[in-house]
Amino acid sequence: MQPIDIGIILLYITGCTALGAWMGSKSKELKGYFLGESNVPAWAVMISIVATETSTATFLSVPGIAYRGNFTYLQLPLGYLVGRFIVAFVLLPSYFRGEIYTAYEVLRQRFGGATRTTASVLFLLTRVLADGLRLFLAASVLQVITGWSIEGAILAVGLTTIVYTFLGGMKAVIWIDVIQFHIYIIGAIVALCILAGKLPGGWPEIWRVASSADKFRMFNFTFDLKEQYTFWAGLIGGMVLNTATHGADQLMVQRYLSARSQRQAAGALIASGFVVFAQFALFLLIGAALFVFYRDFPPSNLVKDIAKDREFAYFIVHYLPTPLLGIVVAAVFSAAMGTLSGSLNASAATTVNDIYRPLVRSANERHLLWVSKFLTVVWGIGQMAMALGATHLQENVVVNALAIASFTTGIVLGLFLLGIFTKVPQPAALTGLLAGLVAVSYAKFGTSLAWPWFALVGSSTVVSTGILVGKLFAEPALSPSRPPVLEPKD
Repeated sequence: MQPIDIGIILLYITGCTALGAWMGSKSKELKGYFLGESNVPAWAVMISIVATETSTATFLSVPGIAYRGNFTYLQLPLGYLVGRFIVAFVLLPSYFRGEIYTAYEVLRQRFGGATRTTASVLFLLTRVLADGLRLFLAASVLQVITGWSIEGAILAVGLTTIVYTFLGGMKAVIWIDVIQFHIYIIGAIVALCILAGKLPGGWPEIWRVASSADKFRMFNFTFDLKEQYTFWAGLIGGMVLNTATHGADQLMVQRYLSARSQRQAAGALIASGFVVFAQFALFLLIGAALFVFYRDFPPSNLVKDIAKDREFAYFIVHYLPTPLLGIVVAAVFSAAMGTLSGSLNASAATTVNDIYRPLVRSANERHLLWVSKFLTVVWGIGQMAMALGATHLQENVVVNALAIASFTTGIVLGLFLLGIFTKVPQPAALTGLLAGLVAVSYAKFGTSLAWPWFALVGSSTVVSTGILVGKLFAEPALSPSRPPVLEPKD
């Protein structure tokens, strides 16, 4: 890298930190730190939703899916779009009844504190595991570029994200998401155009070679529960997964609560589904183009890079000129930091409001704000620890991250559905949750079921078990009392 490339990256990191500090100076209470005072415009909420679910795993790992396969991954965002409509019309109204800070407060109002705490703990575990993988992938790119150790790269990305999230809170997270979205989209388009320009046949060659290799095939109507990317896994599994991740996950719910109204939050959520679909198509197109490019210009160590999800990263490092290299590397950081910062703020909000606050009822706003910032650092350290553990993974990183999300969010969705559509008591809901954990664990470790179905297994098990247990232990209805029969007197 040339000094101008490094300067661009440092300028980006410094700008994020400065913006976070400026935003943080305006957040003196919990509502400002966690919800951005609930006055963020709908278009910014929409972009923040997209940027949050677009991690480095999306930016770097999704192109690898098309490089090794085809466009069948696009069947998933079709289900995601359906799931967003369900969230907007079924779950979203629950979050705008009164003032709440986390999604799991709804569970406390319906079932009780034990259900809220259990759901919160599941969310926290899911976030630190999945985001540790995303941090690892971002750090692996930095390692390739700088020659640092993977440990040093993880520390650099993790600490940068912690600093501006600590300083700025939710409003800084959302507005930096807006900046990051434009940076990584521009970076991806620039990289794709340069890639096509380096091929002797340009775009026509990409279309001809990729088409002949069946790279642009989008639909697979095979009904095989073991395959990850089929139409049915995308439409049904993706729908349930997205309903869970966007309807029962604090990471997304926190963004809806930052909007000015329920209607604006619903519009932002639905619009984000179309943007995400187009974005996935862009990253898959990059993967198909890389397949053509590496056929003409095969690098000597490609086999190693494939195992590490580095097909796109290799091209960025070895083929992009100055200063475009710095811009695209900043885009990689943007994709990473957008998800990680939102996760840190959401994890801190959940820990403070659902676990710490019920235990320390006398705590004032100032104390809770201090605890929130402290927990932002704690969860950031947790992400870095998980990233270090991810260095031993050999599978596709985005698949691992999504499989973790599928593992727990479907179970939490089942709790929300029980709360909205049934009258079962808390013991029945917790029994359903336990059954859901057992069912998904068996599906993951005891069967060959593809990960897009995990959320459906978890949510359906929680709902069916909760309803059954609720009926078994329900008190029998009392029969109406009859007036005493008077015996006639002689």
